[in-house]
Amino acid sequence: MSTNFWQPGEVIDPAFAAAQLSSGEINGSKFLDNVKSTIQALDSDLLALSHDIHDHPETRFEEHHAHDVLTAFMEKHGFEVTRHHLMDTAWVAKFTRGTGGRTLGVNSEMDALPGIGHACGHNLIAIAGVAVACAVKSALEHFDIAGTVVLLGTPGEEGGAGKAILLDRGGYQGIDACLMCHPAPGLPHSASLSSCLARQRIDVEFFGHTQHRAHAALSPWEGQNALDAAVLAYTNISVLRQQLKPTHRVHGIFEGKDWTPNIIPDYAKMVWYVRAPTRAEMEVAVQRIKACFEGAALATGCRVQVDMGNSTSELRQNKALSDEFEDVFSKTFGPIDYVYGISSASTDFGNVTYALPAIHPSFAIPTLGGNHTKEFTQAAATKEAHNACLKVSQALALTGLRVLTDDAFFAKVQRFSRSSCPHD
Repeated sequence: MSTNFWQPGEVIDPAFAAAQLSSGEINGSKFLDNVKSTIQALDSDLLALSHDIHDHPETRFEEHHAHDVLTAFMEKHGFEVTRHHLMDTAWVAKFTRGTGGRTLGVNSEMDALPGIGHACGHNLIAIAGVAVACAVKSALEHFDIAGTVVLLGTPGEEGGAGKAILLDRGGYQGIDACLMCHPAPGLPHSASLSSCLARQRIDVEFFGHTQHRAHAALSPWEGQNALDAAVLAYTNISVLRQQLKPTHRVHGIFEGKDWTPNIIPDYAKMVWYVRAPTRAEMEVAVQRIKACFEGAALATGCRVQVDMGNSTSELRQNKALSDEFEDVFSKTFGPIDYVYGISSASTDFGNVTYALPAIHPSFAIPTLGGNHTKEFTQAAATKEAHNACLKVSQALALTGLRVLTDDAFFAKVQRFSRSSCPHD
């Protein structure tokens, strides 16, 4: 992690922070005070909500507590709430003002990681979605704007591709543009508009002798060692890495059942992730990885079964939305970069960006470790992280309000979406 990144306890000189801001007035300046005051009024409630979710970590598709507390919060604040929406722990909160307006989508993630809790800060992502939706609702009411804001509670981001499932089931139908954000290490008070890596999950099973298992000392020649096949596949991929591009990532684990040293293992399973900067590059890399599995099976006399699991695409940040977010954030809160954020990670929101205009900025929080570390779990519960979350939420709300109120801007958003997103 860069030594320039925001560290816990680091004191930022206010004059230095002010010097990082861009000059000029933002496009949505008339909404700024309303958005700020709405989110500031919710500050303590949002912090309590974040800590509640952080203190009750739930892994993918098990976010029952988060589902309940978030839906109760949104219902309390005047949204029409549908629980268990298309998936058991998914939900939607909707508010409409007037008729004929556009629809803005916002996402709240909820799931934690096994063993280390909210090490990706989804408690912050959850309340960011709430803050954006509540701020947009307030502005629609205060300024009498026709439009709809829809907050989707999206489960299973960590390995489950929950948004891809929701997308396939029609969860994003009717949404004109969608916004969300993500915490990450970064420069103090900054946000990032980087992309991320496309990802493919691969589940691989090796099967040895179909009739009986062999004694590892008495008659090992009677078995086919599925664990050897898995180890050989792992080695094949390790050798292949020399010929993979530096921007690609391949990583996996072993799983087994009924293993003991004195029996030749007749079953072994591996779970792999293959990542690359684009979906097209990822698909090419996957074919090379598959050959590693097939070669290992051939060499050991085992049978192999390769199943393609869920896949996520890289982030295609809509340029019009990105430019608007950058204008608001850089003039109001801090610097923008296109390098850091979650650039070497992956997210199922990438699939959403292929389907409709969307942005997914990252925002920096002070942390001693990167995402998916115990240090990041601790960082995600700090007041400094909370404050950073509310700032990016304000910028996203203002960006969303321009989508709802500016016809020319929305036409530009659509043009960039058509030019950058495939329709396959």
